[in-house]
Amino acid sequence: MALLVAIEGIDGSGKGTQSALLCEHLRGRGKSVTLLSFPRYEQTRFGAAIGEFLNGRFGGLDSVHPQLASLLFAGDRFESKDVILKAAHDHDVVVFDRYVASNIAHQAAKLDDPDRSELTRWIESIEYDVYKLPRPDVTVLLDLPAGAAQQLIATKAARSYTDKAADLQEADADYLERVRQVYLSLAAQNPHWNRIDCMADNAIRSPENIAGELQRFVVERIAESNG
Repeated sequence: MALLVAIEGIDGSGKGTQSALLCEHLRGRGKSVTLLSFPRYEQTRFGAAIGEFLNGRFGGLDSVHPQLASLLFAGDRFESKDVILKAAHDHDVVVFDRYVASNIAHQAAKLDDPDRSELTRWIESIEYDVYKLPRPDVTVLLDLPAGAAQQLIATKAARSYTDKAADLQEADADYLERVRQVYLSLAAQNPHWNRIDCMADNAIRSPENIAGELQRFVVERIAESNG
C-alpha cells in the first residue's frame, strides 16, 4: 500500500498548489505518485451535489444541518473508494488535496462543544468505520489566517463548479476562521499531523518556501515508512 498523505487547510491556504508541487518533487525523487483532489465535482454524483450546495442552491451555510451536509462530502469519497484503493495499490505515494479532516473541520466549525466533538466522532465513524476508507498516514496542515486566505481566494482562477468569485464557504471570513480553529485543534491532538505556518513576519510565505518545508517533512516520513 502507498503512503497516504493528506494536505489540509482552509480555503485559499494553497492546498492545490502545494499538492501539485509535492507530487512533482516526489516524482523527481523516483517515486510513483498520484494526486486525488476532493471534492470530485465532475467525477461523482455526490461531488456534483456539493458544487450545488456551495453555490447556494440549498440556501446559506446554516440552511443545511452540518451532520446532513457532511454526508455529501463523505459520499463523494465513498463513491470514489475504488479509485482511492486502486491508487494506493498502484503507487508509492497518494497525495490527497483535502480528505476526511476537511469534512470534519468545515462541518464541526458550524457547531460549539459538546456538539462539535460529537459531530467530529460521527464523521470519523461514517468515513472510516462504515465506509471503510483508508486513514491517511500523514496529514499536513497549511495554516493561514482567514483574512490572508481571502486575499488569495480573490486571485483564484475560475473553478468548474461555480461562476462566482467565491463560493459560500470562501466568502465568509468568520466561518473560515472557525474552520481554521477546528483544524488547529485536530493538529494539536494528532501526532501524525504536521502544521506548517504559511505566514512569516506578517506576510504570506512564498509557495516555494512553503513547499520546501512540506517536501522535507514528507520525504522524512517516506524514509521512516521504508524502515
